[in-house]
Amino acid sequence: MSAQLVPAGFSLGAVFSWGTSDFLGGVAARRASAFFLTTITHFGGASLMLVLALLNHSAFPSRASLCWGIAAGLCGGAALAIFYRALAIGKMGLAAPLTAIIAAVIPTLFGMITEGSPSKPQIAGFVLAGVSIWLISRPEDHARPEGLGLAVLAAIGFAGFFLCAKQAGNGSALWLAAISRTASLLLTAAIVLVGRQPREINLRSAVMGAIAGCLDSSGTALFIRASQSGRLDSAVVISSLYPAITVLLARFVLHEHLTRSKLVGMVVALAAVALIGAA
Repeated sequence: MSAQLVPAGFSLGAVFSWGTSDFLGGVAARRASAFFLTTITHFGGASLMLVLALLNHSAFPSRASLCWGIAAGLCGGAALAIFYRALAIGKMGLAAPLTAIIAAVIPTLFGMITEGSPSKPQIAGFVLAGVSIWLISRPEDHARPEGLGLAVLAAIGFAGFFLCAKQAGNGSALWLAAISRTASLLLTAAIVLVGRQPREINLRSAVMGAIAGCLDSSGTALFIRASQSGRLDSAVVISSLYPAITVLLARFVLHEHLTRSKLVGMVVALAAVALIGAA
C-alpha cells in the first residue's frame, strides 16, 4: 500500500501545482500575448528548476534522458502557450477539463498498443469521456464555445509531453524538469522573435506568469517522479485531475457561471479521467 501512496502523492502534488499555474496563466493571458507570456513562464520555471538541481547536487541525466527531456519540453512548450490562449478567450471551466481528458486518453491508447487491451473500467472511462466532451462542447444559444479547438490542440501537445517524460527514464526529476522547460523557453522565444508575435504585457501579468512558471515546472518535476516510481497511466490519470483546481479557482475568484449541463460534463470528465487509468 505504501509503495502505491508514494507515486500517488507526487501526482497529487502535480495536480495542485498545475491547476494553480493554469489559473494564474489564464488570468495573465487575458492582458498579454500568449506566446510572450509563455516565454516568461518558461523562463521562471527553468530558472527555478536549474537552481534546485544545482543546490541538490543532482546527477546530470544521460544522453538518452537528455534527448527525451528536450522532446518533452518541445511538446509541452507550444502546447502551454496554446492552452493559455484557450483559457484567455474562453471559460477556464470548459477548456481545462476538455484538455485534461484528451491529454489522458492519448497515453492510455499508447498503453493499449504496447501493453495490451484495456480493462473494463478503462473502457467505461472512454465512454464517459465521449459523453463529457459532448456535454462540455455542446453549443449554447446556437453558438460554439470559444477556445475548444485550441484546447484540443494543446491536449495533443500535453499528451506528447507525458509520453516523452516517461521515456526519459530514471534521471534526476529536477534536471529533467529544468531541461524540458529550457527547451520550451527556447521554442517559445524563437516563435516570439521570428514570428514577430505581439509583446504586450503589463507588470502584473509578467509577475503572474513567472509565478505560474515556477508552479508549472514544480508540477512537471512531481509528475516525472510519479511516473518514475509508479505506472505511467496512473501518474497521467491522477495528474490530469488538475482542472478541478483551475475550475474551483475560476468559480470562486472570477465568479464564472457555468450551465447545469456543463457542470455535469465537468463532473463526468473527471470521473472518466479516473476510470481511464484504472488497472
